[in-house]
Amino acid sequence: MQGGSRSAGGSAGRSNAGRDAGSAKGDAGGGRSLAGRGAQGGSRSAGGSAGWSAAGRDGQSPRGGARSTNASGKSTASAKQGGGVKDRGSASGGRPGANDPADAPRLVARDVLRAVRERDAYANLVLPGLLRDRRITGRDAALATELTYGACRSRGLLDAVIEAGAGRPIGEIDGPLLDVLRLGVYQLLRTRIGAHAAVDTSVALARAEFGAGKAGFVNAVLRRAGEKTVEEWVEQLAPRDPVGRLAFEFAHPVWIAQAFADALGARAGELRDALAADDARPAVHLVARPGEITAEELALVTGGEEGRWSPYAVYLDGGDPGKLEPVRDGMAGVQDEGSQLVALALTRAPLNGPDGGRWLDLCAGPGGKAALLGALAAIDGFRVDAVEPAEHRAELVRKSVQGMPVDVHVTDGRDSGLTPGYDRILVDAPCTGLGALRRRPEARWRRTPADVAELVTLQRELLTAAWDLLRPGGVLLYSTCSPHLSETMVVVADAVRRTGAEQLDTRALLPGVEDLGDGPTVQLWPHRHGTDAMFMAALRKP
Repeated sequence: MQGGSRSAGGSAGRSNAGRDAGSAKGDAGGGRSLAGRGAQGGSRSAGGSAGWSAAGRDGQSPRGGARSTNASGKSTASAKQGGGVKDRGSASGGRPGANDPADAPRLVARDVLRAVRERDAYANLVLPGLLRDRRITGRDAALATELTYGACRSRGLLDAVIEAGAGRPIGEIDGPLLDVLRLGVYQLLRTRIGAHAAVDTSVALARAEFGAGKAGFVNAVLRRAGEKTVEEWVEQLAPRDPVGRLAFEFAHPVWIAQAFADALGARAGELRDALAADDARPAVHLVARPGEITAEELALVTGGEEGRWSPYAVYLDGGDPGKLEPVRDGMAGVQDEGSQLVALALTRAPLNGPDGGRWLDLCAGPGGKAALLGALAAIDGFRVDAVEPAEHRAELVRKSVQGMPVDVHVTDGRDSGLTPGYDRILVDAPCTGLGALRRRPEARWRRTPADVAELVTLQRELLTAAWDLLRPGGVLLYSTCSPHLSETMVVVADAVRRTGAEQLDTRALLPGVEDLGDGPTVQLWPHRHGTDAMFMAALRKP
């Protein structure tokens, strides 16, 4: 489906069929096969090769379903909208307290929220380490993950409800107490956890750390929060304008929701679907390294499902991908399917003249796209230069491309000192990351509109530097993990105006991918494609 030649349109480029088929080196047996290990795959259930199941993930939990509890605080009700986590209550059948082993998931979630608030930590980096250190697995790990990511992602809505329940601004509530309140309100409004369990466990956390007085405050606020469903709170607290209301309902800052609406353009009616998809916790995407393992083999071994768009993509329901044998062995990596399509688009773009095998990734850290480009380059005997200015990120690139024909340069891409004449250049520019918010739950509340202007300046400078390194007839692919028009269409239009670049139809570089719009650029969307909201534009040098 995704085969074809890079020489489309009369180009003299080499055939791409071997890459797009996902074949191993030498086709029949040139790469390491995991087929013999596949007997342990086929299932995503806990204890299988894919690790613990994340059933009832935070992004898929219902909003405002009916709740009832039994004597142990265990939820017995089904929700209006399906899925969601049910709390196990205490192992002894009573109410779990702050030091009860049954409440370990909430303690982890609270500690991650505290690290995010106090140290600007990243939840997706802190949480796995705490789960390993405290030996939390299975259903408890799934619950901790839902509570952590869900509370981070839903912060705007939660804070509005807390303010209404407390009768005071968020800024007047002590930070550590606010972490507990956010966890409690999230459980009340966005999971199937019973109301009694949500309130009692949160009060226990507060009492253990702060004493009875503040525990009483937590109890009062949560009981007020639980008096309404999430739909009723939205109706009471959301702004009246359509974009503001959707932003509140799906826990996005208004300026980000407006940026999505602007990028959707004539299809702005999809904004609800776009925000809902962005508010859901995504599946794990793996990439099978070309020449090492096929997507079919990787899916068999991991119990995953082959991707829809990239011939190297595999989807997992959840778990810790770092524990998977193919990932540990370097035969596969963790990479959103949209990012895979960016790298593939570059390799498929038609050149004027032959491909001399000089490829460049000008913004390579942390190394995912460089690794895929390196694996594809190895099939044809090509080489890739990868540029990353920060040494610690350059080290991540080195680890990702180990054993591949990739040379890592620690330098600023705007003044790299590299010799011009590259056939293909990827500029996956630093950006606001608005297209990957579902994978970085706290990021939406850290970014501000002021960030955009500074990043746009950097993006233009990097694109200009890359253009100077590109040979005539070569292709530059500009991409961002943001749909913000200032970072996408405006940057590309400026480059075309200044350089006279020939703008290729990027849609043609993604055969089989549906619903790509009017072109010539491509904007992927979570609600349409199941990928991060990656933007890409292909420019050929006259």
